[in-house]
Formats: sequence, C-alpha cells, structure tokens
Amino acid sequence: MQTKILRVNPRNPSISQIRQAAKKIRSGNVVAFPTETVYGLGANALDSKSVRKIFAAKGRPSDNPLIVHIFDIAEIGILADNIPNMAYDLMERFWPGPLTLVLKKSKIVPKIVTGGLDTVAIRMPKNKIAQAIIREASVPVAAPSANVAGRPSPTMAKHVREDLAGKISLIIDGGPTKIGIESTVVDLSKKTPMLLRPGSVTLEQLQEIVGAVKIHPIIFGKKTNTIHRSPGMKYRHYSPSAKIILVEGTKAKQKISQLLHQYKSQGMRVGILSMEKSHTKSDLTRFIGSNPDTIAANLFKSFREFDEKKIDIILAQGISQKGLGLGIMNRLGKAAYKKIRA
Repeated sequence: MQTKILRVNPRNPSISQIRQAAKKIRSGNVVAFPTETVYGLGANALDSKSVRKIFAAKGRPSDNPLIVHIFDIAEIGILADNIPNMAYDLMERFWPGPLTLVLKKSKIVPKIVTGGLDTVAIRMPKNKIAQAIIREASVPVAAPSANVAGRPSPTMAKHVREDLAGKISLIIDGGPTKIGIESTVVDLSKKTPMLLRPGSVTLEQLQEIVGAVKIHPIIFGKKTNTIHRSPGMKYRHYSPSAKIILVEGTKAKQKISQLLHQYKSQGMRVGILSMEKSHTKSDLTRFIGSNPDTIAANLFKSFREFDEKKIDIILAQGISQKGLGLGIMNRLGKAAYKKIRA
C-alpha cells in the first residue's frame, strides 16, 4: 500500500483536504491525523470492519480499548448510557480538550472498540484539523495513537510515517502536536470517579470540578486484577528500542553519573534524558525542558531521537508527580526497562 502524506495548515485547514480525509474514513479506511495530544489513527467507530484495520496496522492487542472522538456533545447520548451529571460538568470545563471520559456504552458501539467491555471511552479533541475531519466524516472516529503498538506515541507526521508507511493510505501532516502526551482518562462508570491515565488535565483540576477522585493503582506501577477500561493501562507502552532506566530520589544525579560510567565501560552507547541543563558527557544528551509543559511536549520525540542515534541505554531522572508531572512520570514508568531509587 502506498501511503500519501497531505500537509494541512493547522490554523486554517483547507476544506478540500479535510474532505479527502473524511471521505476515506467514511469509505472504511484509516487515516492518521494530528490532535492536540498526539497523532491519532482514525476509523469509523461504528463500523467493526474499519476498526479492525486500526488493530491490524498497529499490531495492537484486541483487548486494548480505543477512544472514540466526537465533534458534537450531542453524540455522547448516542454512544453512552446512564450519563452522570458530573460528566456534563467535566465536558463544560474541559471539552474540547485532552480529557477522555469512560462511560457505560450504548448498544450502538461495537465490542471491538471497547475491548469487549461494557464501557466506552469518549473525548472531543481541540485540534482544528481533528475537529474538521470528524465533522466532515459525520461519524464518531475511533482513534488510538498512530504508532506501532508499544512504540513511543507520534507527535509529528514523520513519526507516523516511520511506523506506519505502507500500512495505511493517508497521513495528514498538521505539524507538531502541542501537548505531547495522550489525554487524561477518567472513569465515570462508578459512583466515585477514578483516574485511569494521567495527562495534561491534572488530578487537581478534576478534583476542583467533581470532588473526590480515586487513582487507579496501576498509575503508580502497582499490579492489579481490576478491569482495564482505558488505553495505556494493560500493556507496556511508549517504549523506544533503547532501554530506559528511570532514576528517582535525592541522589539521582550521582546514580546517573555512576550508571553512565558503568554502561560506557561495557561498550554501550548511553544517552541521558535531562530535565535540567547538564554538562555530563554521554553519547547523546537531550535537555527536554525544565517545566512540565515543555517536558511533555518533547518526551516522545526525544525517545525516537535516541533510537535514531542507536543509543542502547537511556538514563532518565524522575520529576515531581504534582500536576502534569504525574502524567509524565506515568509515561516514563510505563516505558522503563528498570526503575531505581537512589
């Protein structure tokens, strides 16, 4: 299959280009397009045959649920049942935006979209290109991240091309994504909301709107037998080919320096993922920012850069888990080969 790349102005998308993408989705194909979080791989969420093409292109396990993207809040009444009032409170505050709500699904939603569960994950993206494609397609769009399963999520069209060229027919290039990590996911299918995946809509912001919010133990790396109602929970994710060693604690810098020399002495190519400017000499040091917004925007891109430079080991220092830091540390933890407290 030949993959066409169509460059679209993210501020003022051409309607003719948008209609090309929407037509492909309506005709049962999958299309990669930018959202404000990461690039998504979209198909008609109400067509099981189309959705299967997402799983085939990504090599994604069939029990890993997808997020359904909508353009109009009215669609939520078609996709979900027993919608609690707090869902509307959250929609009013954060939609369109990087917040996904898990609700009891309606009969219209195919089981393949939900991983066989009785819930469906829904969000309304803020990105103008994503909004326009969903509006023109006139169907809800199931769209996980547009990468091979387990790889770092794509924040640029070239990342999508690296993973999926020849597997999908169209990539919409709308430039780099703004946020850089996937949406926050909160489960509203029970009486007390539960945070399933942290993101740029923070735990603290959710608590301001709905009060008490439980935190799923898997966010902190704890094993659990509870049902996984969100993407990013059940399987190892976000990982480059290089092995990431995540180092936390008051002596993290000293430990990273020690590990650098240890692995270098073994003939390995060692990279450092830095959240503060460092003069430590490694084969590749990437300073990805000192504030959470910048770190999140650069995180997955840096993972891919380490792979381009054939790095064997990535040493990364942890950050505070307050605010967006919880989402960043969740992604680092899920991608890590090993975690060390120093």
